[in-house]
Amino acid sequence: MDELEILKKQWQSQEQVLPHLSYNDIYKMLLKKSSSIVKWIFYISIAEILFWTLLSFLVPESSTKFSDDIGLHNILLGVNVLNYSVFGFFIILFYRNYRKISTTDSIKDLMRNILRTRKTVKYFVIYNVSASILLIIGINFYYYVNQDIVFRFMTEDYGISNISQERFMKMFFVIQILFGIVMIGFVLLFYRIVYGILLRRLYKNYKELKKIEV
Repeated sequence: MDELEILKKQWQSQEQVLPHLSYNDIYKMLLKKSSSIVKWIFYISIAEILFWTLLSFLVPESSTKFSDDIGLHNILLGVNVLNYSVFGFFIILFYRNYRKISTTDSIKDLMRNILRTRKTVKYFVIYNVSASILLIIGINFYYYVNQDIVFRFMTEDYGISNISQERFMKMFFVIQILFGIVMIGFVLLFYRIVYGILLRRLYKNYKELKKIEV
């Protein structure tokens, strides 16, 4: 049994000397735990954007050249600017949520800030997953519309030969679809494990606060 459970049992026993002290201790512990969780959400969001930035530097030069050749450079640049802007906006929101929770001085305010943080994280996850899906669909639609260009530069940039355009494009789109499914699956799994665990712990704190609200 952890320290929080011991304090809850002491508070619930309604002994004459302990109630007020135990109440404050429980609140302070929940405040500390909630603040720590939101701080981790803030840190993880920063680590995530650093990870994707680092990953972009590891993209083979041949892939970058292919994207430039078929006319995707400016489109991808615009998408990256948009994504980094939205990512930065959410990081600021996470930091503000952390500061608000850290300086909370009442149960109602803490409960309200916990719900606000959970909602912010959910919007963040929805945006990232939706943006990833739309980006994959959009790029492949561009490939589909420009199949002749895709095939020509694929054969030039990667030295592909002895295969018809029709057969190559079928294989190309199958690989693209499988890659997209794996990519979205990875993103969903990451968010479910990392942010899911943190949000469940945060909601557990919310329910504990609800029990001691007076």
